[in-house]
Amino acid sequence: MQPGPRSRKLMAKHRRMRHLPKRTRPRRNHRLKRNRRPMVNRHRRSRIPGRADEVPAESDFGDESLAPVINAEELVRPGGKIDPDELRSRIESVREDSELMPRIQFVLSRDLNEPRLDRYLTSRVRFLSRSQLQRIVEAGGATVNGRIAKSSTRLKRGDTLRLAIPPPVSKDIKPQEIPINVLYEDAFLIVLNKQPGIIVHPARSEQEGTLINALAWHFAHVSGGGLSPVGEDLARPGVVHRLDRDTSGCILFAKDEEIHWKLGSQFEQRTVDKRYLAVVHGRVEPEVQVIDAPIGPHPSRAKGYREKMVVRHDDLGKPSVTICRVRERYRDHRRAVGDQDFTLVELELKTGRTHQIRVHLSDEGWPIVGDSMYGGRTFVDESGEMLISRQALHAGLLAFEHPKSGESVVCTAPSGDDLSSLVASLRGARLVERVDVSGTVPLVRFGL
Repeated sequence: MQPGPRSRKLMAKHRRMRHLPKRTRPRRNHRLKRNRRPMVNRHRRSRIPGRADEVPAESDFGDESLAPVINAEELVRPGGKIDPDELRSRIESVREDSELMPRIQFVLSRDLNEPRLDRYLTSRVRFLSRSQLQRIVEAGGATVNGRIAKSSTRLKRGDTLRLAIPPPVSKDIKPQEIPINVLYEDAFLIVLNKQPGIIVHPARSEQEGTLINALAWHFAHVSGGGLSPVGEDLARPGVVHRLDRDTSGCILFAKDEEIHWKLGSQFEQRTVDKRYLAVVHGRVEPEVQVIDAPIGPHPSRAKGYREKMVVRHDDLGKPSVTICRVRERYRDHRRAVGDQDFTLVELELKTGRTHQIRVHLSDEGWPIVGDSMYGGRTFVDESGEMLISRQALHAGLLAFEHPKSGESVVCTAPSGDDLSSLVASLRGARLVERVDVSGTVPLVRFGL
């Protein structure tokens, strides 16, 4: 059967096109191409006023602009390699104290022989495999110059690369019968009055004796339920925020995954009211002040300093704001000169930096009693008894919107025996000045 005239024309046209360069060939299905629906980027990006598109709206890495940053340049050893143990230690140190996921920052000082982002990270972050790094990057956990990057992104001199480091996969939590003081509990969340001397979650070599272990026992034997499944991936089941080991008071945990993210969003948006009480050395003046001083890591990475934070006015200092209100002032002439003045202050946090209250008060010249890390001294009464053996800092009030009902939840935690004894001893001094300041919480609600 011979081909018809139309078929012969098409065959001749096909033979001619085979010898044409690709650029000169007519586009096939050009009408379909023109009518094709636009592709939707699966990483929808949230706009931040004054900044480039940075973080996928649906990612779980948090707001990069608020996250703690670890400068990789500080960890470079002779020869240009980054010390992996020191890097891991810095990450764990930040992770224990910060509510946000830390970022490692690299600033490229030269062009690379192999500029692919994933290969560069493999050579720098050596405690994670290339596949692990690629999963973080492809999920939106890496930015180059403020924009979401891909594993195949090519780096060049002058680029600033930031990588989010998620916590390791959580281990099985061993239930332990540890006494806890429940301030509020329902099917979705629980608020405790944390006692001093206990850490919130397992970390490093301390895998037991934490509040997480205590809650596992509590849910199994008392109230039922469990912690948010977020912990299966983030190694801190149900932990919405944290308190230092020796800080007492209100702390919140989520039982449900949706509740966990909604509560976390309230903390990130700074709509949670957090009030602390502290007894400090010195006479605090004026009666109300806003301490607005950026906080960052101590410049020395020597042992004993790497855990400390300081006020620093450089790229590593993060905006930090604390409102300080004076409640009572004390002067005891029976004590040694230079150790006679003390002040009870109420503190309202507007940001949540690591050791924020302790750093701000110390920088102003009013270290917290008992806080040896930041210049505080122990308090011994006239009989020679040490009344408090830890920093005199108490998270007295926590107020937030219930993610399920929308109602306001306000929890107040009575101060511990040691802090109450300290305040009682100071009130027994010869000069006590009670200050009436608006916007404060009645001390009686804290058991004072």
